Amino acid sequence: MFVYRQFPMIRPNAQLITSNRQYLCNFLGTVYKNSSRETLMQVLKKSELDEECITTAREKWLPQETADSLRRYQNALAQSELTLCPVGINSECYRIYEACSYGSVPVVEDVLTPGTCAAGSSSPLRLLKAAGAPFIFISDWKELPAILERERGMSQEQRVDRRRRLLEWYANFRQQMKERFTEVIEETFFKNG
Repeated sequence: MFVYRQFPMIRPNAQLITSNRQYLCNFLGTVYKNSSRETLMQVLKKSELDEECITTAREKWLPQETADSLRRYQNALAQSELTLCPVGINSECYRIYEACSYGSVPVVEDVLTPGTCAAGSSSPLRLLKAAGAPFIFISDWKELPAILERERGMSQEQRVDRRRRLLEWYANFRQQMKERFTEVIEETFFKNG
């Protein structure tokens, strides 16, 4: 089964959960001019974190990955403790969910982007927060060095436990969203009376 951008459905396995991961974090994506993504890349470089984190930046968004870029992206997710999820055109993006599928904890930039999404009850991240997503939410990428310092202090046992909890949360979240979607469809199109 495939989802958006031909990203495959990942089935958790023991290796995915227990392996030693090569990188603290990853970001593979488009870096827009005058965006927080530029700030993120500057923070990584200035803090000399670009060696502990796998990054690939491009200037133009591509709607479809090549087989090679998809393989590199999946490898980055599988080999990173954290996946950096800066806002782009939207506050919420597919990267958050793809990271979850590999047990790589999303570090989510919790800011609103320009547009019709609003704070509060219509915030793009509201479902994730309401469901208790075990993510790291930040408001400024300058917080990243401290986050990675804490990350360095974690034992492998702690990381494995966190991955297991993230994968369990994600499976439950997907099931809850599927059930809710089905409920809404039934109420909207098939209700009696």
